Amino acid sequence: MAHPKETRDVVRRAYVFDRLTLEVAAMKAGVAYATARRWKTDAFEAGDDWDRAQSAHLIAGGTLEEIARGVLAGLVTQYQATMEELAASENVKPQEKTKLLASLADSFQKTVSASKKILPETNELAVAMDVIQRLASWVKENKPEHIAAFAQILEPFGNELSRAYG
Repeated sequence: MAHPKETRDVVRRAYVFDRLTLEVAAMKAGVAYATARRWKTDAFEAGDDWDRAQSAHLIAGGTLEEIARGVLAGLVTQYQATMEELAASENVKPQEKTKLLASLADSFQKTVSASKKILPETNELAVAMDVIQRLASWVKENKPEHIAAFAQILEPFGNELSRAYG
């Protein structure tokens, strides 16, 4: 079924200006996600990059707090995707996973620490991440035989932290 251009514009506005996910923007406009994804791809090929427009809108119109939240939200998304990929990977040895997890936690902690001055509510998350990083180091040094089990439970626990601290 062909949709009018106005419907495509509703999806684009919801995605770019309201910062909704493409799935939610499609639902809001009453179109299938696959349709919205195709529109976004077609627009990109025609020179209209919705992701770039979304970022530009955030930077141009957002407050410092909104920009910091956007950066932190992007980092959390990448962090979670990396955690899931590491947990699913069978080609990475447990000791290497632990090193990667510690490095990822360190990067995350540094970003969260930098945002604490702008977003005080991230302080709780920073403390939680510090505890996880310290636990990972402790397990690596004192109980290396448990590294594989630790890596296996860390990813779902990371989801719990995200729910608890945002």
